[in-house]
Amino acid sequence: MGMSRPSRPVLLTTAATAGALVLTALAPGSATADPTPRPVTREGSPLDADRAAKAPRAAAERALGDTLADAPAPGPAGDGGRGYPRERKLPAPPENPADKSIKLGLTPYHGIAPKLNELQRLGDRVSVEIAGRSAGGHPLYLVTVTAPESARETARQERMRERIENHPASAAKDKAIKSSYKTPVFINNNIHGNEWEGTDAALKLIEKLAKAKDEKSRSLLARNRLYFSVTTNPDGRIAGTRANANGFDLNRDFITASQPEARAVRAIAVAKQPAVMIDLHGYVNGTLIEPTTPPHGENYEYDLFLKNSYANALGMEAAVNGLGYTQEKDGVKPAVIPFRDQEEGWDDWPPIFTPQYMPFHGAVATHTIEFPMQVNNAAYETQPVAELRRRAGINVDIAGAAMRASIEFADSRRTTLIADQIEVFRRGATGAKQVPVSAETVPGVPGIGPEDVYTTEFPRAYVIPAGSASHGRGQRSATAAARLVDHLIANDVRVERASHGFRLGGKTYAKGSYVVDMHQPKRGLANVMLADGRDISGKVSTMYDISGWSLGRLWGASVDSVKSAKKGELDRVRAREVRAAAGVGYVAPRGDLRLRLDDPREIAALNSLLAEGVPARRDRDGGAIVPSSARRAATAAAKKYDVAFDATKAEGGAVLHRTRVAAAVTPGELFALREMNFEVVPVSTAVLNAGFDWQKADALFVSAGLDHAKLNATAKAGLDRFLTRGGGLVGRGAAGAALNTDTELLAAEAVEGNGDANGVVRVANAGGTVTGGAPDHSFVYSPMWFTGLGSGVRVEQRYGAGNPLVSGHWRAMEDGAGGPADAAGRASVVSGSARGADVVLFGTEPLFRDHPKGVFPQVGRALLSVAR
Repeated sequence: MGMSRPSRPVLLTTAATAGALVLTALAPGSATADPTPRPVTREGSPLDADRAAKAPRAAAERALGDTLADAPAPGPAGDGGRGYPRERKLPAPPENPADKSIKLGLTPYHGIAPKLNELQRLGDRVSVEIAGRSAGGHPLYLVTVTAPESARETARQERMRERIENHPASAAKDKAIKSSYKTPVFINNNIHGNEWEGTDAALKLIEKLAKAKDEKSRSLLARNRLYFSVTTNPDGRIAGTRANANGFDLNRDFITASQPEARAVRAIAVAKQPAVMIDLHGYVNGTLIEPTTPPHGENYEYDLFLKNSYANALGMEAAVNGLGYTQEKDGVKPAVIPFRDQEEGWDDWPPIFTPQYMPFHGAVATHTIEFPMQVNNAAYETQPVAELRRRAGINVDIAGAAMRASIEFADSRRTTLIADQIEVFRRGATGAKQVPVSAETVPGVPGIGPEDVYTTEFPRAYVIPAGSASHGRGQRSATAAARLVDHLIANDVRVERASHGFRLGGKTYAKGSYVVDMHQPKRGLANVMLADGRDISGKVSTMYDISGWSLGRLWGASVDSVKSAKKGELDRVRAREVRAAAGVGYVAPRGDLRLRLDDPREIAALNSLLAEGVPARRDRDGGAIVPSSARRAATAAAKKYDVAFDATKAEGGAVLHRTRVAAAVTPGELFALREMNFEVVPVSTAVLNAGFDWQKADALFVSAGLDHAKLNATAKAGLDRFLTRGGGLVGRGAAGAALNTDTELLAAEAVEGNGDANGVVRVANAGGTVTGGAPDHSFVYSPMWFTGLGSGVRVEQRYGAGNPLVSGHWRAMEDGAGGPADAAGRASVVSGSARGADVVLFGTEPLFRDHPKGVFPQVGRALLSVAR
């Protein structure tokens, strides 16, 4: 799609990081962007036939359990009434000569704690807290650098911070806030484990600030609090991987926060409320400094954000270029500001990245910084050590320059930044309209055009209707509602629970329903989670990552958007703010018990019972029937998983068995299977070729890393025996469909849509074993559908009629095929039996990164149904 933006010359920028897009060069002043969608490589994609998820079970258990006994969340709850400094002697981890940082001449993870202990001893400016633990069990260090504060002064700072968020109108007039509130600046480092250098730059800067004797430094620390996450991904830093120990790209995990590292950063965002933050990454040459190209997140107060982010970007650009590195001498190109220099392809649309999440907590200048000199992936293996260290040294310098410039910006613009943060919260609290960006509303930022204007109409409220502990057919899961409410609260969104039934927006709701009043400081965050989102397929030709998401549609709870309410109607709802959702665990006092399998916690509860030897049978809608004799075990499961066991008189059908899953899947899928308490054995082409014992598995789940054509004869024979003797197959996407075809199972032709497409889609469920109780929306990434269905193939789910895409980016391919119109009404999930094997194939992406939590049970049900 062509775009007219002559004021933005476009530079050629090559992103060296896996998952980045390569942008096409345009001549300065060119008005046309390349309309051809670029190929997207996402984490977990099978780049070769033998790649599959292999994360250890312990990492999943740690992330799911969130065991942080020695790591209180940063903020008032964990402060114990202390001032600053708040020193903590850190135990030094054992030396690890295999730490990948060492080759680059950088600080290995085991060297960070001793260094921080040394820095704390330098004076009274440096404090260290443990913000959490990684999935691999490593402490996450949060360093605060500021002038000393008494406990009384720290409490005063916290009162001002709280007033800024919760009483913004009065905060705007508060002279004490204007004169003495310390500007919070957050610097996040090494969230991608093999993008190392931010950590070392931070350690150097912390040391410099700790030792500085000059008046400028003393004054700066008296006016600001500087927070450094020294390494947000120690697992990846040690292993030289982008992802953490669970295989998750942590800079895709915000909004869902499935991993402990993301939850730790979330806690910092809530407690510290940064006005400025930068996130240090690599490797893009020249140094990439946000703000971004369109599309811009529609839930931000983007006028406030853009003016500050662009101004800080200019300062960082000057600092980086001012180091004197050149392309001729050093291989370093001049810095790039995408908003100014590029047409599209580096957007801030999804809130999954750290800098795109932070504005919802009041940050009015946030940035991804991509330093230029590649040292990871192929370069790490092929370049001489001396060259790698030269490159790493340049990156450390550039990261340090960006940090210093941002801190100076925060100090010099302190009054404006805090005023704008207050204004963000004021607009939310009062329900004020957003201000579209323009040359008039954001003076000083060049090249603003209509392509930059993204705003939304916030509803007056959201209602999450109450389920009941004993809920009937057709109601959404009360377990899902409780989880969604708890997630909103964890993100500092205000939620109220009605003490009486009420009417709102023309609809009646029961006592116990939850209300999210959108006149609240963090309305943008509430909306970004609960709204449907937008179909932006026609807005830009390419996107950097996902384009559609909706916890309201995909987490399994009913969520009603109240667009408007009669005057005073919301005030008449008798409700109180809650700090946690009400528990929904329930066991009927008499009779046999029915457990709906509409939520991952319900699947997990069933699997725990089956592991204990509790007998269970499938009912006609795909739920589970547990005999009354197992009431004690059911009571324990209801309490642990917060699920409801209803009374039933139904006769059970097929016996349900504990299902052991051989899984050739992505890291996110492996994590989801373990979350549902399946016993999982990761497999791949290589594992099968080495002689896999199929006695360890009852079902095979394939989505990545298993290529039938590359199996040796023995492995093919073993797989064939497993399938023909009753082993089941669940396949997802191209890899799953290919295995089905290669093993001559279901007669179903898989049709691949546009591989770049992703988003929330409407679906129609057939009900029964696989999609009974499923949401009427699903998620797709590289969507697929099935045609040419043979006799006996059952359609479990279809894409919606017309345009099934609700939100996201899904275009037809160059030949006109593969778009949403081709998918409309087609089978998205099919099942059947062939050659002795039960098979379920998914053309959707039901386990994607925790986004479609309410869709997880479709895979859980499928695995239970195909197991031998």
